[in-house]
Amino acid sequence: MKFDSIVIGGGVAGLSCAIRCAEAGLKTAVIAAGQSALHFSSGSVDILSHLPNGKAVTSPFKVFDLLAEQSPEHPYSKIGPIASREAINWYQGMMEQCGIYLSAQENEDNHYRVTPMGTFRSTWLSQQTVHQFPLNNLCQGLTDVALVTVDGFRDFQPQLAADNLAKLPQFAHVNIKTAAVELPDFDNMQRNPCEFRSIDISRVLRDEVKLHAFAKSMIQQVGKADLVILPAIFGNGDGAATIKLLEGLTGFKICELPTMPPSLLGIRLEEAMKSHYKKLGGLLLAGDEVLKGDVEGNKLTRVYTRNHHDIALSADNFLIASGSFFSKGLAAHRESIEEPIFGLDIAKNSHRDHWYQSQFFAKQSHPFMKMGVSCNQQLNPSIAGKAISNLYCAGAILAHYDPVQEGSGSGVAISTGHYVAERMIAQSCHQAMPHSDTIVKQERTTA
Repeated sequence: MKFDSIVIGGGVAGLSCAIRCAEAGLKTAVIAAGQSALHFSSGSVDILSHLPNGKAVTSPFKVFDLLAEQSPEHPYSKIGPIASREAINWYQGMMEQCGIYLSAQENEDNHYRVTPMGTFRSTWLSQQTVHQFPLNNLCQGLTDVALVTVDGFRDFQPQLAADNLAKLPQFAHVNIKTAAVELPDFDNMQRNPCEFRSIDISRVLRDEVKLHAFAKSMIQQVGKADLVILPAIFGNGDGAATIKLLEGLTGFKICELPTMPPSLLGIRLEEAMKSHYKKLGGLLLAGDEVLKGDVEGNKLTRVYTRNHHDIALSADNFLIASGSFFSKGLAAHRESIEEPIFGLDIAKNSHRDHWYQSQFFAKQSHPFMKMGVSCNQQLNPSIAGKAISNLYCAGAILAHYDPVQEGSGSGVAISTGHYVAERMIAQSCHQAMPHSDTIVKQERTTA
């Protein structure tokens, strides 16, 4: 089977690249082994929360020059601020077409989102159901906040979150309360309490009769509140619509927060992206994985997957966005790190004693977090020092950045995935031009 582009990995980076390629009319295939890291994500888009030196960032796009000085090999430094900004703008518009509205602060600063622990994480884009706490005025417009859970739900403990919020000076004059709302059909679900998870609750609350009962109980339990913070327990694709209905029934402004996996906020993004990609005509080979590939000269010509056995999949261009250690895009052995599919060159493959800090919660980043595949400025990896011109890397497989400490994971994934797609599109157009010129010359000769 022959494609214009093949994408290895079905996470944010891979799907961003695949969708952009499909939009441009390229015949595209995505090979995805299983669940992506979106099932564990907040559902927000982090661009940059901290510089490599640890300094907090207020306006991410305004510090890209400073980032390049501190980390010249950082993925943002390689593709540049213009390409990064174009990618994020494209992603925001594309997700809006899918019915998911991601927004930033009007002044383009980062904002805070609240976590299940009652702490705050800096981010840049959040879904419409997530309350944005301004960096410089955390409690703007808030006097009464309620943290609400479903009675028996184990993945969110509102009292713990409330205790942590109460310790913050900014919340000194905010009334914080907690409540547990009984879920309709709870007795039936209790037969298997280990399966009482967010996605199970969402199935119950899709029923409008039960949602009305839930809303009535919530009004009784909460009373007065400027903001009601609930765990993300409302649907996948239709979650935002369900919350809007619940807000109408209760009169409360509701804020979702991500819970332990499965994270419905993250799943909402993944399902929207996959659905949009398929509508564009893209092929998704789910539950399959690439085992090896054939490299001829400086090009990857074809790949072989577990499900297709000896049937090769060939393409003009390839992207590997298989993630880091968590997604098995990288593999750690006793003395070395490797990229397991093609054996791509790894940046700074140092001795294992230098992979981590002596203290787990050290202020400095653990070195293994910045490990990954070494690429040139165009994001082409190499094998034994030889660059593969039609193979690209994007997302967490890339070296020289720490997505957790920097708060840059999804931003890098979207930016690099989109950047690679634009290169693939440009090359496809360039390859088509000589053919078009030949046809024009032939037509002139015939005439």
